[in-house]
Amino acid sequence: MNQQPNPSEPDILSPWRLSVAPMLDWTDRHCRYFHRLLTRKTRLYTEMVTTGALLHGDQPRHLDFNTQEHPVALQLGGSEPADLAACAKLAQAWGYDEVNLNCGCPSERVQRGAFGACLMAEPRLVADGVKAMLDATGGHSVLPITVKHRIGIDRIENYAFVRDFVGTVADAGCQVFIVHARNAWLQGLSPKDNREIPPLRYELVHQLKRELPHLTIVINGGIKTDEEIAEQLQHVDGVMVGRQAYHAPWQMAAWDERFYGVPGPATAADRPAVEAAWMLYLERLHQAGIPWTSAMRHALGLWHGQHGARAWRQFWSDHRHRESSPLALAAQFWSRVDNL
Repeated sequence: MNQQPNPSEPDILSPWRLSVAPMLDWTDRHCRYFHRLLTRKTRLYTEMVTTGALLHGDQPRHLDFNTQEHPVALQLGGSEPADLAACAKLAQAWGYDEVNLNCGCPSERVQRGAFGACLMAEPRLVADGVKAMLDATGGHSVLPITVKHRIGIDRIENYAFVRDFVGTVADAGCQVFIVHARNAWLQGLSPKDNREIPPLRYELVHQLKRELPHLTIVINGGIKTDEEIAEQLQHVDGVMVGRQAYHAPWQMAAWDERFYGVPGPATAADRPAVEAAWMLYLERLHQAGIPWTSAMRHALGLWHGQHGARAWRQFWSDHRHRESSPLALAAQFWSRVDNL
């Protein structure tokens, strides 16, 4: 089903209608800048940043972003309310549009830090953290504090578990819940397997929205096509897409018009224009002495599905080019290739 919003009333749509998931080692500031060349409305998230890294590490490295990235959310990993509150105040000072608390990551490293998915077993602690962040920043209307979580942990597969978790945290003031519609198995599965093996149970997320209609419920997990997005939007307030958006980013070029009813920055004919804008960004990095190859990896899917895409990916993945000007390299590539 192709759900078309009323273009004359875009403001009635949830700010969380579409988003790209926080992905460790992927959704850094360069990735988010690239995604903004494709969609202005889709909400973007940072990689998870731990409270310890912010409070005791290099804050500019973790928090700096381009103004073009708005709306952009900082995802935090942590469990101590005082630390979370201090980090939320930092996010507010740096100009983020949202702070999201990670209660869904199942990795052993995260579990050792006593946060991520294991926090679903401690809803009161999560509620205390949410309240501390809201109190520190002035409330939801000033800086939304949101929670990303699973539908359960390990073998706990009943709806009452996730409903009670959401209810407890909502009582502390959280109004937005991003729900990965799988359980997190804390033992025996890698993070990759945790994204694929526990079964998807979308119906539990739909039930949350039916029973708690005053909350914003966003669904995440296994949703790839625009048709699947439109179908989910019949049941919940928003859809968060992960690796599909990263590997086939051109899909996002149609999202603003299709799902928000407003023109996007790119159209079907504008892939070369997006590439040109991206090359200018890489050139600025190059001129500033910042290695541009680490940014370029986020755009290798730009021509995904097009004739010649493999040659384009191979050219831009060649490490022999890393000292060269991106603009000069682009001219060199297109001088020997008629089109993609």
